[in-house]
Amino acid sequence: MKTVGLGVLGAGLGVLAFPPFGPGWLILAGVTTFFLALRHCTTRREGLLVGAVYGLVFFGGLMWWLVELELIALVLIPVQALFLALYGWWLVRFNGSSPTRWLVLALGGWAVMELTRYHFPVGGLEWGAAGYALSDNLYLRLPAAAVGTSGLTMLVVMLAAVIALAASGAWEYRLMWSGLVVGLTLVATVPSVIFHVDHGPRTVAIVQGSTPCPFVHCPPNERLRTYEQHLELTREIAAGSVDLVVWSEGSTGSTNADPVLNEEVGDAIGAEARRIGAPMLIGGDRIISDNEWVNANVFFDAEGEIVGEYRKQHPVPFGEYIPWRPLFEWIPALDRVPRDMVRGDGPVVFGDGGVGSVISFEGGFSRYALATRRAGASVMVVATNEASYGPEAPTADQFIGMTRMRAVELGVPLVHAAVTGKSTVTDNQGSFQSTTGLGSREIFYGELDASTSTPYTTTGDLLMYLAAILGTVTWLRTRGLVGSAAPSTEED
Repeated sequence: MKTVGLGVLGAGLGVLAFPPFGPGWLILAGVTTFFLALRHCTTRREGLLVGAVYGLVFFGGLMWWLVELELIALVLIPVQALFLALYGWWLVRFNGSSPTRWLVLALGGWAVMELTRYHFPVGGLEWGAAGYALSDNLYLRLPAAAVGTSGLTMLVVMLAAVIALAASGAWEYRLMWSGLVVGLTLVATVPSVIFHVDHGPRTVAIVQGSTPCPFVHCPPNERLRTYEQHLELTREIAAGSVDLVVWSEGSTGSTNADPVLNEEVGDAIGAEARRIGAPMLIGGDRIISDNEWVNANVFFDAEGEIVGEYRKQHPVPFGEYIPWRPLFEWIPALDRVPRDMVRGDGPVVFGDGGVGSVISFEGGFSRYALATRRAGASVMVVATNEASYGPEAPTADQFIGMTRMRAVELGVPLVHAAVTGKSTVTDNQGSFQSTTGLGSREIFYGELDASTSTPYTTTGDLLMYLAAILGTVTWLRTRGLVGSAAPSTEED
């Protein structure tokens, strides 16, 4: 079937837009091909099939590394594909509409789909959003300062829909308004580029101590040995040489290596903060009962005292907690999650330098870093633990692509610290020179430039919400619920 073949091709091009492949602009070709497939569908059932195939191939090809987590892959990828299947089923109904109306509906429907996908089910997922594919190119990612990654996604979808309309012989001059939207976005980006100020530099050291057995678990005392490796490496940092030291998520914790519960561990880390003369942000987990635990970044000041902590707000479903646990207790693989993570209750900003942090999975969502920036952060730390994935998986590069978009959106330098790598530091335009290796033990030194104001910090995901509202109103008009407009449909 021609339409299914186009759907597969579009999904394949979409996968090639992301690491470890590229270039990112291939995402435009991928979404355009998907729209061409939908434009050629003659029934809603065919649109459902094309959307399902596109979703399964795209998310399966992009996130194949989830096989390491077994049940998550079996559930997550089909759920993500379902969003695109329903989108295809819905949009094909309007293939007989005017080109302008079809464009508004295609864009608005995609916005509604993405906003839903970002929040549901079990907290949502932004992985695979079209805007993230553009992170590898400075000039393509810079508009995120004006409209966010969500806005870049909308621009990609809008341009793809226009190209698909033209390619299917449905062009009309009223579609030129899409060029105006792109132009206004570029104009809104200009202040963030012109007023890029470099104050510094302030120097940060990321201690990537790795684990005793990178990419596999090796009890007993795995977390204690991981902490000891980080402490040993930290002792190589010269006194007075840096302004901030960061240990990643999973570098301390459990019952015998937590700096809050274990006084000896806290004293040892505090002594290093005093010796170096710099605050330290330390990632770890803490068991608080037989059924609960917290995932936190603990902040030591330059005098070696613990002055606060940030607790992760968004746990990984089936990885850090079991949703609706009684329904899944029969699955043996879930025995590795015996406790549920207790969520933190909001952003925390540390010290005079305005250090804010999010933890791992949260770095893949714009909303958590945005709240931290609005709370006063001028430096963002993403502390993550990707030790569950093998060295062949592109997880680290894909995630760095997402977090560098956080830096552009918020106009802040960003420290990306991973316990087994890759770690790096980006400036407030998302640029970096190098990363650490995977599974290596090393110290990464980076410079933190100044933070700058961005329109996105104020407006958030406004463009995506506007597209969703406009599309919803247009759809209601086709149903005769707002104004009067009769849809052109073709039913099974």
